[in-house]
Amino acid sequence: MANAQQSKESWGTRVGVIMAVTGSAVGLGNFLRFPGLAAQYEGGAFMIPYFVALLVLGLPLAWAEWAMGRFGGRHGFNSAPGIYRSIWRNRLAPYCGVLGLLIPVVIYMYYVLIESWCLGYAYYFLTGEMAQLGAQATLPGGGLDKQVYVDFFNSFTGADANGVSTSGQGVSALVFLAICFALNFALIYRGLRRGIEKFCLIAMPALIVCAVVVLVRVLTLPGITSGLGFMWNPRTDNVGFVQSLLNADMWLAATGQIFFSLSVGFGIIVTYSSYLKKDDDIALSSLTASAGNEFCEVALGGLITIPAAFLFLGAVQVTAASGSSFNLGFMTLPMVFESMPMGRAMGFLFFFLLFLAAVTSSLSMLQPAIALLEEGLGLNRRASVALLGFITLMGTGFIFYFSKGTLALATFDFWVGTFFIFLLALFQTILFGWVLEIDRGMAELDSGAQIRVPRVVGYMLKYVSPVYLSVIFVAWLYKQITTKDGNMFHVVATKPIATMAVAFIGLVTLLFVFLIGQSVKRWELVEQNQQEVQI
Repeated sequence: MANAQQSKESWGTRVGVIMAVTGSAVGLGNFLRFPGLAAQYEGGAFMIPYFVALLVLGLPLAWAEWAMGRFGGRHGFNSAPGIYRSIWRNRLAPYCGVLGLLIPVVIYMYYVLIESWCLGYAYYFLTGEMAQLGAQATLPGGGLDKQVYVDFFNSFTGADANGVSTSGQGVSALVFLAICFALNFALIYRGLRRGIEKFCLIAMPALIVCAVVVLVRVLTLPGITSGLGFMWNPRTDNVGFVQSLLNADMWLAATGQIFFSLSVGFGIIVTYSSYLKKDDDIALSSLTASAGNEFCEVALGGLITIPAAFLFLGAVQVTAASGSSFNLGFMTLPMVFESMPMGRAMGFLFFFLLFLAAVTSSLSMLQPAIALLEEGLGLNRRASVALLGFITLMGTGFIFYFSKGTLALATFDFWVGTFFIFLLALFQTILFGWVLEIDRGMAELDSGAQIRVPRVVGYMLKYVSPVYLSVIFVAWLYKQITTKDGNMFHVVATKPIATMAVAFIGLVTLLFVFLIGQSVKRWELVEQNQQEVQI
């Protein structure tokens, strides 16, 4: 690609890019999804498949994405289609990049909605409305009625019926959504250095401070050791420890959590790393970003959420809530904070840190598509942001209106947030190990590196990771297909809203395929003109 096509944008500092990549990884999954899964799957037993997936898939794939991204950046590309095209000189290569655009953009459509819920809950804790809710929920003999919090969540989010959130009772939800949507696009409009990097340099430390304050309060609660034991001990209440490790569902869940934890398979890291210079370190930076995310997830999220919930609500309610991030985060945890000394302040800080974590993640989801619109179609920043804003607004509006039972949101999350992520992760391991090949890939990692990545990582990416991913993916598909009730294939076939959601995803996919096709024509024309000038 011509130097003329090289984006003028770049990261300002090494710390800035690490904070941005860490921010893209640290999100709601760290503080809600991870603790819930760990509690659901026998506590500490879950950590074994979790760390296996981290070592076999997470870290190697993170290094691969950093290497492929910077490789593509040196050839003038910042978007997944362009980066894949620079690595694999095949006409299909850029079209494989459609997943690198579709996944973050569609996830943003529903992620920003959940982000607005976090902001709303932080506001309600700060103003004391949650305290009033707690007073209504207080039972005569002590304790709290969870149904009050369930009703509040359903009313606030419109989970009771489609279109409720657009009525008078849901107007506050619409206000919080508008604030979050505007904030994300205001920051992305400012670009990498003045928008994403500057915000993450402020938001990530603020997030850590909020989390530490809440953590200190939780760890100083009387009797908290019982909650820590529930979270971290390999529990054998129902089955033996070895038998629990044979649970295929747990291995599937752990693998999916690693994808969400590190933002691998999203198409985000390859775009972020493409803005680095040739001699910028990526080996240590990738490891640092991954370690920062794991600290937030394991040391903060794992020590705050479940132990506190267990202490105040007991094992039965925690286990019941752990199967859903919504149940745990928006129905159960408010009860915990209302039962806790200084609960109003802790509730505000917790949901505010969730909001900050959500913004740093949702913000990163917009850049991959912006990169294609700028380098592929030649649009300026304003036009790119406006076009992407329109596309995502349509999707978010669809989910916001069809809110009953969060079915539309769940459908988006299943197909894009799980199914397509597996496909993209598998494609990228093959692209790195078999197309870029181990020698060139590891050489890219070594360039400017402040640590030496073990050579075995290259062989893991070429041989181990694709096989591991394929087995997990096939097992996951088999489970979905053979599940009699509730599998998403059946839901799409029988639920009109789910069918419309899949159709919407299909339309967005076709749009991105068209945009990639136009970009390829433009790239080929530029390359042809360059060759004529050189002759």
